[in-house]
Amino acid sequence: MEYVTRIVIIGGGPGGYEAALVAAQLGAEVTVVDCDGLGGASVLTDCVPSKTLIATAEVMTTFDSSYEELGIIVADDTPPLEQAARVVGVDLGKVNRRVKRLALAQSHDITASVTRAGARVMRGRGRLEGMQALDGSRKVVVTAADGTEETLTADAVLIATGGHPRELPDAQPDGERILNWTQVYDLTELPDELIVVGSGVTGAEFAGAYQALGSKVTLVSSRDRVLPGEDPDAAAVLEDVFRRRGMNVMARSRAQSAKRVGDRVEVTLADGRVISGSHCLMAVGAIPNSAGLGLEEAGVKLRDSGHIWTDKVSRTTAPGVYAAGDVTGIFALASVAAMQGRIAMYHFLGDAVTPLNLKTVSSNVFTDPEIATVGYTQADVDAGKIDARVVKLPLLRNPRAKMQGIRDGFVKIFCRPGTGIVVGGVVVAPRASELIHPISIAVDNNLTVEQIANAFTVYPSLSGSIAEVARQLHTRKAGAEA
Repeated sequence: MEYVTRIVIIGGGPGGYEAALVAAQLGAEVTVVDCDGLGGASVLTDCVPSKTLIATAEVMTTFDSSYEELGIIVADDTPPLEQAARVVGVDLGKVNRRVKRLALAQSHDITASVTRAGARVMRGRGRLEGMQALDGSRKVVVTAADGTEETLTADAVLIATGGHPRELPDAQPDGERILNWTQVYDLTELPDELIVVGSGVTGAEFAGAYQALGSKVTLVSSRDRVLPGEDPDAAAVLEDVFRRRGMNVMARSRAQSAKRVGDRVEVTLADGRVISGSHCLMAVGAIPNSAGLGLEEAGVKLRDSGHIWTDKVSRTTAPGVYAAGDVTGIFALASVAAMQGRIAMYHFLGDAVTPLNLKTVSSNVFTDPEIATVGYTQADVDAGKIDARVVKLPLLRNPRAKMQGIRDGFVKIFCRPGTGIVVGGVVVAPRASELIHPISIAVDNNLTVEQIANAFTVYPSLSGSIAEVARQLHTRKAGAEA
């Protein structure tokens, strides 16, 4: 009888379900243990829901900011003295019902794909039981919702349990007025005055979305600027757009507490100031779901932050135990989680594997405009980590942008001085998540600015700016060498 490799995956997010598909295709016996539904936070409470909400916000923003310039007339019965009043509104209850429906449908589709591939899906919570056995196997105990337990034997285990919202001791969410990012989809009415605490990616995305939907938004940032981890030029554009659209952006303002006062919320800052709103969204980071899994007892090393230490092929410090996704603290991106999970299975099952290379990862902030990045960053260049030449071209010069009424944004490309090889890029624009792809291909394949410049682009198009930046970099390179 032929021996079949047994794989147990704890967690059904992108890292878990993508690993399950790979392992099943490679002939392993796969069990996925999950307690919430396949897709994980990415599908059920994070990426899919938030980007669905943002899709509605994008329509509102485009309409509000461009329709007059584009010559569109909206006829209504607004009295002349109030002619500038908003003529388009949003039914948040309907929006959120759509959000939940799409998230659930996506989860069901993923479950069907994993099951069709031959993997078993178990509903429950999994934990490692003790050290590796003499035959190299591992024990995983699965506890169902009714408390019953089942013990699985695995040749390899993948931990892909994700993370959950970080909470401040004096700002506990109640799901009604003080919310974390998993609870906003239960709102049935648009918040009149929303205070968003935290100006990272999650905070900026929700602040921009609710501003577009019609809320009066105050964004509380403990740092000097919005999106402190992103390209500084990109963050400056976004902060300027936020302020121009009426958002109250409070820099260098650390929130200390949030409490309900009747039907209001009061947020107290570290310097004693108090700001008031109808609702408060806490977006102050995430904590890895690494507790209660028996990890340290099984020989898995955790970082001080609680994240699982992994190498570039997703191995932990325990033989036969791999980890992927947000629980590792590498990059909180669904695409990276999925790649980590696939790499883990390729490695354990003996298939060809390429170690994780974070310098080819593309990411996007789904604000309006979007901010997409890939490869080396401005911070890397400024810190001397890489020697690179940089050209930035504002979208204002792009003919298609002028036609569409796009005023904000730019394309920036980094290349090596001698060879002209593209090592990074930033795009700030509507649908930057789509425009970054040609730069990602260039970074991943070591293409030069000359090759990018010589490729045809459609005229007029926003992607024409990518070719134009490449031409400028190539011309400067040629001029420098002449």
